Amino acid sequence: MASSTIIPSSSAFVKKDVGLSTFSSQHSFYIRSSKKRACKKIASVMAPQQSERKPSTTGSVKTGLTMTEKILARASEKTQLVPGENVWVNVDILMTHDVCGPGAMGIFKKEFGENAKVWDREKVVIIPDHYIFTTDERANRNVDILRDFCAEQNIKYFYDIKDLGNFKANPDYKGVCHVALAQEGHCRPGEVLLGTDSHTCTAGAFGQFATGIGNTDAGFVLGAGKLLLKVPPTLRFVMDGEMPDYLLAKDLILQIIGEISVAGATYKAMEFVGTTVESLTMEERMTLCNMVVEAGGKNGVVPADNTTYKYLEDKTTLPYEPVYSDGQARFLSEYRFDISKLEPLVAKPHSPDNRALARECKDVKIDRVYIGSCTGGKTEDFMAAAKVFLASGKKVKVPTFLVPATQKVWMDVYSLPVPGSGGKTCSQIFEEAGCDTPASPSCGACLGGPRDTYARMNEPQVCVSTTNRNFPGRMGHKEGQIYLASPYTAAASALTGFVTDPREFLQ
Repeated sequence: MASSTIIPSSSAFVKKDVGLSTFSSQHSFYIRSSKKRACKKIASVMAPQQSERKPSTTGSVKTGLTMTEKILARASEKTQLVPGENVWVNVDILMTHDVCGPGAMGIFKKEFGENAKVWDREKVVIIPDHYIFTTDERANRNVDILRDFCAEQNIKYFYDIKDLGNFKANPDYKGVCHVALAQEGHCRPGEVLLGTDSHTCTAGAFGQFATGIGNTDAGFVLGAGKLLLKVPPTLRFVMDGEMPDYLLAKDLILQIIGEISVAGATYKAMEFVGTTVESLTMEERMTLCNMVVEAGGKNGVVPADNTTYKYLEDKTTLPYEPVYSDGQARFLSEYRFDISKLEPLVAKPHSPDNRALARECKDVKIDRVYIGSCTGGKTEDFMAAAKVFLASGKKVKVPTFLVPATQKVWMDVYSLPVPGSGGKTCSQIFEEAGCDTPASPSCGACLGGPRDTYARMNEPQVCVSTTNRNFPGRMGHKEGQIYLASPYTAAASALTGFVTDPREFLQ
């Protein structure tokens, strides 16, 4: 779908094919530690350029690197990398969960030995989150396998759950892995984070290289602490302009995926910059990076800044070193967006790139609304939905399911006052609007799951969802229709029973 059919003004989007051309984006390089507020400025991360230019016959000329190339260069102990090059990368964090963990652990034991130990028990993070609150015996057994492995290996970061009847009785249980990784301080600029889940790319919001891997690769990383990776070329997305108060990061990433398609960034890094990106909160940046895999991206990345550092202040004591793309870095293509001209979007069934304006779908009758997942179940997502319900003062017309991503988000929903509400919390506003009671934190129905999963689509219904995929069968029934949308649009749609532009209630 061409951008001209989506955006009122053609000046809102410009694509520039740049091949190996350069960009002027100079940044200082810092070594930061959450223990110390002060920054140590380094003039250059590469050898300083010599005043006298030597003939090219004396050796190869060093070129500027993108953020992704710099992170992989450091992790592979090299000074130069080029896209397409295969390098052994040292891994800082490996994450796995209840769906893929047992398989990865089985491969680890098969290849390294029954009595083998993981390469670093403090760099393995194991988070049960997908199929948790279910009576399905095989799903429950998966968590048991994780527990046994973590006890055997003395894994430091295992966020266990034993009491399925009351999630609050499990002090270690967190919820959705991608949100928990950030909240528990496992995401740090300049590092390499791999996970057995395609949406591991969410962590790129922190200026690190984060991507999903398969069980075989994870089994190898468990034993070796490294992995052979191909260096991806980088697409740069420049988003400028003041963010309208009816848009969220979900609208931005749906715009991008609609522009380049679900295959437009296949095995490429997606770097997000510009004044709009700089104005986004960490949770909104996480939404942006979360869905790069829906465009085929290898990873997404946002340059670390004061917003990043402030978020990390009380979450990690480990030092980290952010990196930034050089002014002479080589990008495959550059896409520019004037965000002030964008409108609320949805992705129609059955693909994340089936983009349309929310107002163009106003005649689509819906059966339910789902607010949750790693993409749309964070604290700010629920705050956004509550804002729409508060502004309307009305009750929802369709069942509206709320699934906080983590225990912390669940507590925020019940404790944080919504701005302009006179002290009311999200939970109070949701109750007044007639929504379902917020459920136990987990991935919920985003991946369908066992038939007794909360809010799973067991019938061929039409759903507006804040999740990240709308393929046939994704949330359960193979004939279900899913419209992906921001929390604003999801809440507005719940109030009318049709796909609805949130400006009906926010302006």
